[in-house]
Amino acid sequence: MTENRARPEALRAQVPPEVREHMKAARAEMRKGLETLLPEDFFVHRDAARREMLLAWRGVLDAAIHRLDTKE
Repeated sequence: MTENRARPEALRAQVPPEVREHMKAARAEMRKGLETLLPEDFFVHRDAARREMLLAWRGVLDAAIHRLDTKE
């Protein structure tokens, strides 16, 4: 498992900072492009769906913690 985490760090160290800055700027510009193509409601519903998924994961984690607490 630590090997998987070490690889991205090693790769990141090989990528020059200016390349990372260009990639960051490109991602921001692509987001702006998407915002012009998709209606505002898309982003509202996307954010609501993301919130619901996070709440669902909270429920899963709460249940798992509760099971661990009741075993003790």
